[in-house]
Amino acid sequence: MTELRVLGAVDAVGPGGRAALHGNRQRAILGVLALHVGTVLPVPRLIDALWGEDPPRTAVRTLHSHVARIRQALAACGFPPVLVTKDAGYALATPPAAVDSHRFEQQVNAARLDLSVGEPERARATLRSALGLWRGEAFADVSLAGWMVREVERLHELRLSAMADLWDAELRLGNHDHAVRELPRLLAAQPTREPLVGLYMRALYRCGRHVDALTAFQELRERLAGELGVDPSPELVALHTSILRREGDLEPVSGAPAQLPARVGHFTGRAAQLEGLDRVLSDRPVVVITGAAGMGKTSLAVHWAHRIAGRFPDGALFLDLRGHDPERGMPAAEALAHLLRGLEVPDDRMPGEVDERAALYRSLLRGRRCLILADNAGTLADVLPLVPGAGGSLLVVTSRKSLTALGIHHAVHTEVLNPLGHAESLSLLSRVLGVARVEREHGPSARLARLCGGMPLALRIAAARLATEPAGSIAEAAANLAAGNRLDHLAVDGDARTVRTVLASAYLPLGATQTRMFNRLGLVPGATFSTWLCSAMCGLPVSEGRPAIAELAEAHLVTGAGPDRFRFHDLIRDFARQCGRTDEPRAGQVEAGERLVDWYLFVAAAANEVIDPSRDRVRPTPRHAAPEVPFARDRQAAVAFLAEERDNLLPVVRYARENGWPTAAWQLTYLLTSFYDTTGHWHERVELCRHGTAAASALGDPLAMAEMLRALGVAYFMTRRLSDAVDTNLKALRAVREAGDLAGEGHVYNNLANAHAQSRQFDEALAAHKLAVERCTSAGNDLGLALSQRNLGYTYVQMGRAEESFEPLTAALAAFRVLGVDRLTAGTLYSLGEAYLQLGRHDVALAHFDDAVAASRDCGDRIIEWESLLHAGRVHLASGDSAAAVARFERALDIAGDAGDRHGEACALARLGRAHLLAGDLDAARACLERGMRVRARVPDPYEEAHLHRDLGDLEARCDRPADASHHRSLAMELYRRANASAEAEELANLA
Repeated sequence: MTELRVLGAVDAVGPGGRAALHGNRQRAILGVLALHVGTVLPVPRLIDALWGEDPPRTAVRTLHSHVARIRQALAACGFPPVLVTKDAGYALATPPAAVDSHRFEQQVNAARLDLSVGEPERARATLRSALGLWRGEAFADVSLAGWMVREVERLHELRLSAMADLWDAELRLGNHDHAVRELPRLLAAQPTREPLVGLYMRALYRCGRHVDALTAFQELRERLAGELGVDPSPELVALHTSILRREGDLEPVSGAPAQLPARVGHFTGRAAQLEGLDRVLSDRPVVVITGAAGMGKTSLAVHWAHRIAGRFPDGALFLDLRGHDPERGMPAAEALAHLLRGLEVPDDRMPGEVDERAALYRSLLRGRRCLILADNAGTLADVLPLVPGAGGSLLVVTSRKSLTALGIHHAVHTEVLNPLGHAESLSLLSRVLGVARVEREHGPSARLARLCGGMPLALRIAAARLATEPAGSIAEAAANLAAGNRLDHLAVDGDARTVRTVLASAYLPLGATQTRMFNRLGLVPGATFSTWLCSAMCGLPVSEGRPAIAELAEAHLVTGAGPDRFRFHDLIRDFARQCGRTDEPRAGQVEAGERLVDWYLFVAAAANEVIDPSRDRVRPTPRHAAPEVPFARDRQAAVAFLAEERDNLLPVVRYARENGWPTAAWQLTYLLTSFYDTTGHWHERVELCRHGTAAASALGDPLAMAEMLRALGVAYFMTRRLSDAVDTNLKALRAVREAGDLAGEGHVYNNLANAHAQSRQFDEALAAHKLAVERCTSAGNDLGLALSQRNLGYTYVQMGRAEESFEPLTAALAAFRVLGVDRLTAGTLYSLGEAYLQLGRHDVALAHFDDAVAASRDCGDRIIEWESLLHAGRVHLASGDSAAAVARFERALDIAGDAGDRHGEACALARLGRAHLLAGDLDAARACLERGMRVRARVPDPYEEAHLHRDLGDLEARCDRPADASHHRSLAMELYRRANASAEAEELANLA
């Protein structure tokens, strides 16, 4: 068993005992991650929690070092590898139940539910268990800063609330004498805590101490006035009045309306939303619970209403406004009549006009504490007449619309319901089907949950179908859902409330423009869609498309995914595709597909013009009028926009190829090359080029085939698939010759030479480079010639012949500056820096690398920035400045991670590990080198892997493990020889 504890001193207990955490920082980091278990906390957020607004310069490095030591401490006491690195941050991948604070909150919420349904004995037992988890003040032995201070305060506040709930339960069980003895101890520490004073007053009154109860109230009133300048809450004043009048045992009056529907069975999850709702009770705003159809708005509202009903002694009113159906929607006059009847107004005294009914409704609620739940509101007009006037009543509204305008008129708290998380989805299945059945088929259950997309209605339907077949297979149900039409399967005989009918009820009221947009967006193959794409697919200017997509978002048929960007829920996407096929004419579907592909071609061409104007072999001819450009005409804006579209680019190329637009597929692949050259993500680029190559092959166009093979060869090269790169470039060479493209031949020879050089086949590389220079010169291709010269020079550097590199590199640099190609200028600067570094001219080398970093940032090229930072770090390392080297390598590692460049990540980790090794930080060195080995296994490169084994050998030698050191060095020598790096192999052999 493993346990993480923060309710007291921070510690971790595994099967092997307590983790040996050293120092305040390690305990703080573990505690912060434990409190947010399962959530990735970015490095800057962790730094803020540890140091606040003034972190030290070495904060990032210190954090990484502490994390490495925490991992070792957890492993030593038997924890599995739960401290994970993800998305430039850290997370603890352990069940929430392993953390005492999570168990505490879960038990407190369960106890509050028991109190709300009249189970005080069970609530008392649960609260005692929850409070027993506290071993002192939370995070008692660590210092925290920034946002974490508020998190700790929240825990302490929840503890005090739980204590109040415990004594509430004791009073309900008749333990007034015990409460009178114990509550003063709590009040001594929190004398202005009104819920505790109220409980104390109630306990004194029930013990026959009427005067003492009134005195307790008077003492609180004087303290609040003197210290804060405020009066006691209306609830406490009402209790004081009741005690003055000696009103029985002070329990809620009977006969109040109790119209709440029964709770939904097996209510699961929504802990964050329930917590948010609980926090607003004291403010008495209007509460709006909104979200897409099927997300469980009514279930949450009814569940919470039952949970808080005890705070509203004058009753609970409920009405279904039927706002999702304009034809059946309840008019305001009818809604008010329903509520007034619940407040005991007979029909013969019911006012006839809406305004008069609203006025009477507000008058009757004055001085009362009622809960009003208005389900399925359609418009602002449905809700405004129902808002109570002055007093302690609360209106809770559910709606598929956001009802944003309501906030102009009243104080509103809004809870937006998104899909359930994966763990919550599985929990719901477990509650319906039983934990044993779900655990027995855990994998299929997880698949079923994912196929339901976290939609509570879909999960309940899927579970209900299985519940009627106790021997049925969850795996079979998941397979059926995956293979067939999901919406057909998500229905139960005898129940008209299916996923399709619920979504249809949100779809049918749409206007013509919104309906057309919804149907056409169902065709989009990517994950998200921008306002510009939505408009273009309907042939609308953005000024008209924006309000249309905003109305779809207001109805929660699409979900915001960033500024001017939206996405579908999986099941709503299925529904949109079906609506598009049935409601959109065939000609309209074809037109929508053309507009989709045209828009991406147009955007890619516009971006390519500013990212790399020299890439000019494709000029697409769209079938429809050119839309508006969605970004400013500058390089960084174009790159930023395509970065937002990145997840959509491969699906769109595939869509174009598979739906009869092969020319668009290969042209789009060509036009996106400049973006990928700048940002990386080369594994995606391989797949993109494969589709482009297949499209060009289907066309039988030798020029297109040559361009796609050439692009695929570069993608293979960048993913270190060097033999594939050589083979593909040889195919490309045949294709450019067939097309009679002399300039293209020069480019292919250049790419072929790079692949040979990276494989350390330098003779073949030099021969291909010289052919590239000759072909580009003959073709009059100045850019190709400069690129060939730059790569020839760089190959000389890789061969250790720096002196011979300066002539071609200097010529290339001058040409790139004349041509205005900033990206290649930066690349040539770092190549010259490498040449100077090889000659031991560190100052000159560093100047070139810094210039390359600055130039690459100016043009937004993160790949060249990564390489320049790596080389600059090497200079600092050679000069003995390990701290500066680590800083450069860490920045390079961040860039590689952002770009999804595993080769770059492995290289940066190798250099970072070596820097820590030379600085004597062996733990940090081991963490980096071992992580580098794991990443390198995914992108094999014998030469780079040899570096890792070489440094691991050095590390093991320093740790006095000669056998391990010898093993790593032997592997390094073998890899160096395989990579044709005989000098490096010989150097290691001499050390042995």
